[in-house]
Amino acid sequence: MLTAAGDDAALQRHEASQLHMGVTFKLVFYAPDEQTANAAADAAFARIAELNQVMSDYDPASELSRLCDTAGSGQTVPISADLMGVLAISQDLARRTDGAFDVTVGPLVRLWRRARRMKEMPSDKRLAEARAATGFRHLELDPARGTAKLLRPGMQLDLGGIGQGYAADEALKVLRERGIARALVDASGDIAVGDPPPGKSGWRIGVAPLDKSDLSPSRYLLLSNIGVSTSGDAFQYVELGGKRYSHIVDPRTGLGLTDRSSVTVIAPDATAADSLATAVSVLGPEAGLKLIEATPGTAALIVRPHDDQQEVFESAQWRRFERRD
Repeated sequence: MLTAAGDDAALQRHEASQLHMGVTFKLVFYAPDEQTANAAADAAFARIAELNQVMSDYDPASELSRLCDTAGSGQTVPISADLMGVLAISQDLARRTDGAFDVTVGPLVRLWRRARRMKEMPSDKRLAEARAATGFRHLELDPARGTAKLLRPGMQLDLGGIGQGYAADEALKVLRERGIARALVDASGDIAVGDPPPGKSGWRIGVAPLDKSDLSPSRYLLLSNIGVSTSGDAFQYVELGGKRYSHIVDPRTGLGLTDRSSVTVIAPDATAADSLATAVSVLGPEAGLKLIEATPGTAALIVRPHDDQQEVFESAQWRRFERRD
């Protein structure tokens, strides 16, 4: 097995991409030879595929779907360490944000997926039904026993605001276990960052723009051994009745967000960055930055349209990581 430091002069850059969880996972890393690189990439992608079987809300055979099938039955269900870990982190953030981040939002997410597909506003009746089946207080976890219980009928868990970050972290962990420390795993904007490339002080990462028409980032980050995630509606939204609704749903109202924003969060790992970016998007700049300032090791940038300009909000630690071109 390679050592973590290795001989930098002998390391070669490798890239590999695969589709998982509905997005492209891209690995960028440095390894001494192609055989080592291919074996490491295969192992990392296998771990991501394994996690998809745990966390997918599309696959009726996934562990998450099987748990949701028991909603309202009174049944206490043993769950894997992976699912417990993600749900425990999610529930902690739900409590901290009073439900602005909430993985029980599945019924509402499905309703808004249909709205985007049909170009049709959800009816008040369907919104009320979906909201009745939503609420983090109706998800009970027992980490000591490794069990979960969904208290209300019709509950559906949705890990779209945290699952990709967790998978990126786990893929990076697999690479490190194989001696590949100089690596980055990008799950379509949810990024786990390891040691920097040889001779560099960090990985140079562009901050996603507010609008999809802005093809090139104007802000860059220099990062190592950290997570970063961007949440926004540049690509996923629907316009109904003259109003733009984001794919990000506010669990407290049941509606897609209408205040446009691009939120980038830096955190100790991609799991935290992914979930915090979603939470800050829902909370908005004032409450969102309060959450960031109260969370050690994090920083955030929020960009929103204002008239014909962009309004920018930065946390106290943001400038530590940004590099302007």
